[in-house]
Amino acid sequence: MPTIGFKGKATVETLHLTVPYRQLIADPAVSCAERPGLDGNLIVHGDNLQALKALLPSLGGKIKCIYIDPPYNTGNESWLYNDNVNSPMHQEWLRKVVDREDLTRHDKWLCMIWPRLKLLRELLREDGAIFVSIDDNEVHRLRMAMDEIFGEEQFIATIIWEKVYSPRMDTEGFSISHDYIVVYGKSSETSLNRLIFQQNEKQFSFFDERKQRYYRRRSIRKEGKDSLRADVPSMFFSLVAPDGAKIYPIKPDGTEGRWRWSKEKYAEELKLDNVEWINLDGIWQVYAKQYLDPSASKPPVTLWPHDEVGHNHEAQEEIADIFGPRIFETPKPTRLLKRILQIATNPDEGALVLDSFAGSGTTAHAVLAQNAQDGGNRRFILVEQEDYAETLTAERVRRVIAGVPGARDAALRDGYGGAYTFYRLGDTLDDAAMLRGDALPSYRELARYVFFTTTGEQVDELRIDEERFYLGESRQYQIYLIYRPDPQFLRSVPLNLSWAQGLGAPGPKPRLVIASHKYLDEHKLRELRIEFCQLPFAIYRFIA
Repeated sequence: MPTIGFKGKATVETLHLTVPYRQLIADPAVSCAERPGLDGNLIVHGDNLQALKALLPSLGGKIKCIYIDPPYNTGNESWLYNDNVNSPMHQEWLRKVVDREDLTRHDKWLCMIWPRLKLLRELLREDGAIFVSIDDNEVHRLRMAMDEIFGEEQFIATIIWEKVYSPRMDTEGFSISHDYIVVYGKSSETSLNRLIFQQNEKQFSFFDERKQRYYRRRSIRKEGKDSLRADVPSMFFSLVAPDGAKIYPIKPDGTEGRWRWSKEKYAEELKLDNVEWINLDGIWQVYAKQYLDPSASKPPVTLWPHDEVGHNHEAQEEIADIFGPRIFETPKPTRLLKRILQIATNPDEGALVLDSFAGSGTTAHAVLAQNAQDGGNRRFILVEQEDYAETLTAERVRRVIAGVPGARDAALRDGYGGAYTFYRLGDTLDDAAMLRGDALPSYRELARYVFFTTTGEQVDELRIDEERFYLGESRQYQIYLIYRPDPQFLRSVPLNLSWAQGLGAPGPKPRLVIASHKYLDEHKLRELRIEFCQLPFAIYRFIA
């Protein structure tokens, strides 16, 4: 499979494994819940990479639907690269505005999104799906990144959302009317729903007294493309009319046509009273009865027009209803997120919905609105790192719960009800105190630390085999730690080909190998089903 290359990739490929776990500290003053807890709706304020890692121990493998709206990297957004990665290049990038003149802006964007996508994948359920909003600036790079991280076989669709309803007359060239939503699944178990649609009741003008249902007629003779006998010869046969006459699928112009149903299908539908014969001027016509179905469904399509799912102006009007005009520049319409929820979640499964670029809180608004509409019990988890997490993101959710007097939407005026707990990121869990001593930590001390920080699980110390550098198994990996509390050993013993081949053939789980450095490229690591994780950075002051 082709892979994408960019500056800094080698450093960030396993960054998600070295991000420390931080505590989640509930803030009752900002929360809207009688009893704060991780078992309800959550809003987390803090760096979203660290917040995702903090959520992993409790929510790993449990999220049914992820929606994110990351920076589109247009060059006009003034976003900053803030991941404190231990490399001179990444340090040079820190807290500098990424604008259109920045020749490394695409590299920075990929370095930012890569570890977040890694953690988001770990948070997804096996049957879950992720939806990512993006535009033309990065859609092709996003697709390549997600092909590597999720697997190209997990690609589901690229949705085109019509975000505006009229062209910009001052634009040179094309006026851009759409954004994209890229959709991937976690595994072959990913399940998506068909969409309920409203049938045109006027078309169902006939009434079946026996079944007490309205229906419409559709000719059993095939029409349109591939409707000739020559197209499908086996579908040209006679049917017996009520008076015993044999009827063939002859077109009005005398051409030999064909039936839409096989003989077996016709016999089955006849028994179910789903066939109707009509004699028009001495000519028998045979029809299928198509009944009005309140639960009629269709597969979702990849073109989402603004009149079905909303547009940018509608999103601004929703924010204005709640706060007043122009408080947030780039909200998404609630109807857009509701469409995603209808496709990716079911009302009664208690689905968890995560948005780690929460912005104005549209995802939470949509979850509450969709639950009110279909009686669902979905829960939302929002992560927002900007300063407005409390005053905009959480405040919007609070008002949507309580009700917004004067809102144009009656349901919003009354409020949707619900609750949420507001969390802030606290101190690092087990702040690597053992790494701040006067000497390198023992093998078992470091084993406890790296096992937890890379997996969110506790190591079984009875399984540790220092001779083989083996720590045991987590839910996801077989884990090895190439380490001795000896600077000379750390300088001279990398993860290399001979050591990797000594592990033998891969088993059902990939191998996670933690070491000071490696002499294998990413292609060989993938071939051997090995993921590499560098030792905690504090070690390096002893081996430099």
